[in-house]
Amino acid sequence: MVDLQWNRDFALEQVADDEELLDELLALFKESSAADLELLRQAVAADDPDSVLRAAHSLKGASASLGLEGIRQLAQAMENDGRNGSVTVASARLSDLALLLAQLDTL
Repeated sequence: MVDLQWNRDFALEQVADDEELLDELLALFKESSAADLELLRQAVAADDPDSVLRAAHSLKGASASLGLEGIRQLAQAMENDGRNGSVTVASARLSDLALLLAQLDTL
């Protein structure tokens, strides 16, 4: 089981307690993360570690700024693996990432 591990207090702190701004940023993250997930799927299918690294790095940074620790940790593992010339972690954990991203709809 994968856990989103959302630190809402941290996310609110990042936006100076502006709930509306946080909602907007989460909506933008949902869109960009869907695109990054698709890029990761394509990168795994093409056995392209550099593309895994780039897409995972994008996800890692955006999720970190919103306190989405579960996504950040998973993206970090994928990024590190891509940096090492592999797509193994991304291939094995794409479904976990998709589950975490789907949990965003409950926020």
